Amino acid sequence: MKLCIKIFAWCLCLCGTWVLSSCGSSRKSTISSKDLANVEWQDPLSPEDRRKFDHFFLEAVRLKEKGDMDAAFELYSHCLAIDSQSAATLYELGKFYMYLGQPERGENFLRKAMETSPGNYWYKETLAGYYQGKGEETKAIAVIESMVDLFPSRLEPLMALVDLYNRTKDYQKVIHTLDRLERLDGKSEQISMEKFRMYLAMDNNEKAFSEIESLVKEYPYEMRYLTILGDVYMENGKEEEAYSTYQKVLAQEPEYAPAMLSMASYYEKMGEDSLYRAQLDGLLLNQKVETPTKLNIMRQLIMRSERGDRDSTKIVGLFDSMLAQEQESADVAMLAAQYLLSKRMDEQAKPVLWKVLEIDPENKPARLQLLSFAISKEDLDEVIRICSPAVEYMPEALEFYYYWGIAHYQKDQHDEALEVFKKGVNQVGENSDKNMVSDFYSIMGDLYHTKKMNVEAYAAYDSALVYKPDNIGALNNYAYYLSVEKKDLDKAEEMSYKTVKAEPTNNTYLDTYAWILFEKGKYAEARIYIDQALQNGGDKSSVVVEHCGDIYWMTGEQEKALEYWKQAEKLAVEPTENESEKRDEKELVLLKKKIANKKYYTK
Repeated sequence: MKLCIKIFAWCLCLCGTWVLSSCGSSRKSTISSKDLANVEWQDPLSPEDRRKFDHFFLEAVRLKEKGDMDAAFELYSHCLAIDSQSAATLYELGKFYMYLGQPERGENFLRKAMETSPGNYWYKETLAGYYQGKGEETKAIAVIESMVDLFPSRLEPLMALVDLYNRTKDYQKVIHTLDRLERLDGKSEQISMEKFRMYLAMDNNEKAFSEIESLVKEYPYEMRYLTILGDVYMENGKEEEAYSTYQKVLAQEPEYAPAMLSMASYYEKMGEDSLYRAQLDGLLLNQKVETPTKLNIMRQLIMRSERGDRDSTKIVGLFDSMLAQEQESADVAMLAAQYLLSKRMDEQAKPVLWKVLEIDPENKPARLQLLSFAISKEDLDEVIRICSPAVEYMPEALEFYYYWGIAHYQKDQHDEALEVFKKGVNQVGENSDKNMVSDFYSIMGDLYHTKKMNVEAYAAYDSALVYKPDNIGALNNYAYYLSVEKKDLDKAEEMSYKTVKAEPTNNTYLDTYAWILFEKGKYAEARIYIDQALQNGGDKSSVVVEHCGDIYWMTGEQEKALEYWKQAEKLAVEPTENESEKRDEKELVLLKKKIANKKYYTK
C-alpha cells in the first residue's frame, strides 16, 4: 500500500453520529479473545435505569444530529448521572466541553472515557489528536504507543508515531517505527526514502547508502532510485561512483531528465564548463523533454545560482537559448520574465513579456506587467496598444477598459474614451469591483459634461454613487456642476460637504464647497472655506482665485476682490506648473470685465 505519513486530526464532529458500545455497537472489539476469555459481563444498572439510560442517550444523539446542542448536552448529563462509568457518555461530554472552550475539563472527560474503556480505538485517537493539537507531543506519543500495543495490525498509529518522533527530532525512534511499519506492511519506497533521510540527519552515511542501495536492488528498473544513489555519492565526495551510476542510468534511458541534470552537476563540480553547458543544452533544448521538467530544472538552477555566485548571465543565457526554439506554451517565457523582473532587468523583460502574449494572448499577469511599465512612463499610446486587444481576449477584465479609456481621455480623445467606458460598463456583473465600476461612471459623467450632455452626466454621477456612495471625485464634480447651473443647491451642498469632511485640506474640494455656499447666498461661510482653499494651494489656480474675488466682493471688500481678480487673470495668462485648468474664453472675457469696471458680474 502507499504509505502516507499523517497527523491524527482532532475533530469534534459534533453533528456526526457515534455508534458506541453502550448502545449495541456493531464495531468489533479489538481486544484479543484471550483477554476476554471467561469474563462474563454484568450490567451495573437495573433494568429500569438501563431503559432510562438508553432512552436518554439515543435521544441525545438524535438532538445532536438536529443541531440542538443545549438539549443534547442536558441529556448526556442525565446519562452520566445514571451511569457515572459510561465511557460513551464521558466521551461525548468530553467533546462538548472542548466545543464549549473548556479544554481542561474536556481532556479530563476524554481520559476517563479511555480509562473506562481501554480497548476503544476511537477514544484513544481523539485524545491523542487533542494532545497533538496542543503541541504536547510526549503525551500524544504515550497514547499512540498504547494504541500500537492494543492494535498491532493497524498502520495508522505507527504512521502517526513517525510524524511525532520527527517533530521531536528523535530520529532513532523514527527509524525504529519505520522498521515496525516495514515488518507489518512490507518494504516500500516511501519507508526506505524516509529511513534514508533519517540516517542522513543522524550523519550515518553508511546506513543511508545501504538503505538506498537496498531500494535500488528492490526496484532495479526504477531509474529515480539509481539517480538518487548517484546524487548521494556526489554529496559525499564519491565522484567516481556518482559518474558510474549516472552513466548506468543514461545507458538504459539516454533522455532521462533527472540523470541528465545530475550529470550536468557532476561536470560543473569537476570544472568541466564546456561539458556542463553541453549537458544542460542537451537537456533544456531537447524537444522530447516535457516543459514541466524543463521548468523544474530551471527553478533548481535559479535556486542554486541564488545560493551561489548569483551570476544572472548564465541563467539569462539558458533562457535565451530555450526561447529561441518554438514553444508549446508560454510557461518558459513567463518564468524567464519573472526571473528578469526579480533581477530588476525591466527592459530585458519587456520583449519576453510580449513573447508571452504572442503565445498566450490571454495571459493576464504578463499584460498587466506591460501595462504597469507603460503607465509608469506615461506612454499613452503604449497603454492603448496593450489594453485594446486585451478586452477581446478577457472581456470581463475591467481594468483594461479603465486604463484604455483613461489614455484616450488624457489624449483629449473624448469620444473614443466615452466609447471605451460604455463598453466597460456593459461588462459589469455581480462580482465586478464596485470601486472600479463607480470610477467608470464618474469619468463618464465628466466626459458627458464636457460634451454639454448634462442630463447624461448627472445620470452617470448618480450611478457612480450607487456603486460607491463615498466616491469623492464624483461627489465633488457632481456638486460643482450643479452649482454652476444653480440647480439642486441643497443636494450639491450635501455632496460637497462630504468631500471637505473626507479631505479637509484639498483646495479643489474647499473651493467647490465655498462656491456652493456663495450661490446659496451664504457669503460669510463661503469666505471661510475659500480662504482655506487659498491656504492649501488654491492660490495657484486661476478659478479658485477668481472665486475668492467674487466672494470677497459680496462680503464688502471690493478692493481686495479686485486684487484677487487681477491675480486670477495673471494666472490664466501665465499658468503655474500646478495650473492644469484651461479657462473658457467666455469666462476670461467676464473676468476682464470685472477688472475693467471694478464690479462683480454674475455668469
